[in-house]
Amino acid sequence: MENLNGIVSFVRTAEAMSFVAASRTLGISASAVGKNVANLERDLHVRLFHRSTRKLSLTEEGKLFYERCRRILDDLTDARAMLSHAQQTPRGRLRVSLPTIGYRFLLPLLPEFETRYPEVKMDLDFSDRMVNVIDEGFDVVIRSGELVDSTLVSRRLFPFRFLVCASPDYLRRRGIPRAPADLEQHACIHYRFATTGKRLDWSMSGDPTWTQLRLPESLICNNMEAVLMATIRGHGMAYMPDFLVRNAVAAGALQSVLDAQTQDTGQFWALWPTSRHLSPKIRVFIDFLVERMNAPTEQHGEA
Repeated sequence: MENLNGIVSFVRTAEAMSFVAASRTLGISASAVGKNVANLERDLHVRLFHRSTRKLSLTEEGKLFYERCRRILDDLTDARAMLSHAQQTPRGRLRVSLPTIGYRFLLPLLPEFETRYPEVKMDLDFSDRMVNVIDEGFDVVIRSGELVDSTLVSRRLFPFRFLVCASPDYLRRRGIPRAPADLEQHACIHYRFATTGKRLDWSMSGDPTWTQLRLPESLICNNMEAVLMATIRGHGMAYMPDFLVRNAVAAGALQSVLDAQTQDTGQFWALWPTSRHLSPKIRVFIDFLVERMNAPTEQHGEA
């Protein structure tokens, strides 16, 4: 498409929902931005914005076109960075998808990353759904579990384990379980995966009868933060990752039990498309996570 100025004007306007704000970013007049967008709409034979005297909003066609155009501009930025020595300083917007609970381990690290790389602007998407990395234009995704997409390069970040926890008040009222079988007599708070509807299994070792036990379903939540809060409030016992409960345990708000029997572990990975040039902003972000999370440097695929 020849109308690159129109595409740039359209994307910047869609980001700000304002011709005036887009004009400041582009260094041209608001009327020039509006003209570029109008010419683009004429060439495409489609309306990209709903216009009123008070605000702009994207049409359905505009939303679809925006996602494609934004990725094109991001790729152009990466291509320029690859070819120009002056562009080797990490810069630009970095779109990262994480599980909802990912803010627990990422946000505390962001101030240091921003200090090191002030020209990298983070765009974080917290979601438990399985995103399409390429089609949705993400630079990096952070996920746990088995790796199944061979079109993505992956790098190991950090492992975690699961713990059974309850509040001290709950344990005073109901007693401390001494063996996995004791959990049948307790209120159990379960996590259900929002994407599949399946419950997270509680995995125990050292008890041959564990798989035959039927844990009470006192409460089921599809949000792990809700599971954490319900456990702190004394509604029952829950099976949660250690990085989620670490602060609550340290503060005395939760107590872990059956530690010798809870041996189930997980692993977080950073993934990015094999088809995408590993731009400076992506490389420094992944290296930073590996460094700060004390993860091994083992890789799956080529980085």
